[in-house]
Amino acid sequence: MDLDAVQLSRIQFALTVGFHYLFPPLTIGLGALMVIMEGLFMWTKDHQYEAMAKFWTRIFALIFAIGVASGIVMEFQFGTNWSTYSRFVGDVFGSALAAEGIFAFFLESGFLAVLVFGWDRVKPRTHFLATILVSLGSIFSAIWIVVANSWQQSPAGFYIVGEALGRRAEVTDFWAVVFNPSTIDRLAHVLIGAFIVGGFFVMSVSAYYLLKRRHEQFARLSFSIALPFTTVFSLAALASGHHQAQVVGTHQPSKLAAFEGHFETSAGGAPLYLFGMPDVEARKVNYGVAVPGMLSFLLHTDWNAPVRALDSYPRENWPPVNLAFQSYHLMVALGMLFILLTLVACFLKWRGTLFEHRWLLKIFVVAVAGPLIANQVGWIAAEVGRQPWIVWELLRTSDAASKVVSANEVLTSIIVFGAIYLMLLAVWLFVLDHKIKLGPEDPQMLAAEARKRGWFAVAAERAAPSGPSFTEARDEPAGGGKKR
Repeated sequence: MDLDAVQLSRIQFALTVGFHYLFPPLTIGLGALMVIMEGLFMWTKDHQYEAMAKFWTRIFALIFAIGVASGIVMEFQFGTNWSTYSRFVGDVFGSALAAEGIFAFFLESGFLAVLVFGWDRVKPRTHFLATILVSLGSIFSAIWIVVANSWQQSPAGFYIVGEALGRRAEVTDFWAVVFNPSTIDRLAHVLIGAFIVGGFFVMSVSAYYLLKRRHEQFARLSFSIALPFTTVFSLAALASGHHQAQVVGTHQPSKLAAFEGHFETSAGGAPLYLFGMPDVEARKVNYGVAVPGMLSFLLHTDWNAPVRALDSYPRENWPPVNLAFQSYHLMVALGMLFILLTLVACFLKWRGTLFEHRWLLKIFVVAVAGPLIANQVGWIAAEVGRQPWIVWELLRTSDAASKVVSANEVLTSIIVFGAIYLMLLAVWLFVLDHKIKLGPEDPQMLAAEARKRGWFAVAAERAAPSGPSFTEARDEPAGGGKKR
């Protein structure tokens, strides 16, 4: 069997990006929650929040380290496997990656040292500022990566120089590149997805502790913080996804047609398929259940508005319809499940019975896999749906690969780096499991240490503000004395 270097390069890049993208959403979502947790500690002076912030900081540092290690290989592939692509987009992609390194990675990694090692070395407000900056750094990193990727989906602010495979895109308007037609919607959806991942991760670990009857006060409070956070962003994902679909329908109509299995353009309204199996040869969706006219309504608020279908484009410009359709629909189905699950949990929390339902806690332990999968299939849908273009209607994927890299070389690198990534994943899961089983620090011990340092000596003498607090009022001051 002849090996195809282009297809193998695509598989390698997909595997590399898929593995790497397990970690950035976790750091973005967890970083935002850490800001909330440490902010509550600064406000209430309750050391339960300090224990919470320290625990999740250790988890964050582990995720960040593996994310950096897994991302390096991905960037090297631009020069090794995709040199023609790199030549074409270098002016655009280079500026975005440079901005990501200068304004995001160095911000996040620089203040991460203060975040992890600065608890006893800097003032509390300085440490809180470091937490905020690390969180912002992770978000800024996502901004520039999404800018670069969105430009491939909807190019703007450039002109083409050169001819044939020596062509390249040169920037004429940097801000038009940054704010290309799909950047804002894609960025909003990516960040919302990351916040959902972080929220479900915190709830998963908290539910595990509650089921094991360990660190129950910590777990209840962590779950109570993450639940409304995740609920809000699960609902926001629905609105964001709807608006992004409208943008795709405007700027990449063949991609949306593949997402929806829409083969034939008709004068009437286009149906919205809930599920099914697209048959490209027969140009229909087998075993499908559809809502008549719903696609037209969602795109144009008109049940009878025509929607451009795949038959409007040459067959060679169709993306892989089945994979695009299934990955898109799985993402949407998981998003609806997140809304249902979080709303049920919010209702039970309001009733005061949430933590009594062990069946629901068991669901939350494994539910963290849902948003991780949703993020993966969302990117699969976006990238597969763009095919056969690597830069929309400017450069085909088949023309973008390096001409001097052989299929055997790519296959060898897939095997070698696949083994390395499996080892990295095993190490990450082992260390993560160890840190989770070790659990958070004792808030009472943290309170005693704080009194010795004198950081919160004055604050410790007054009652904590109203709200959830688990610091025991009967703690004795260091060296004995009258009970407070």
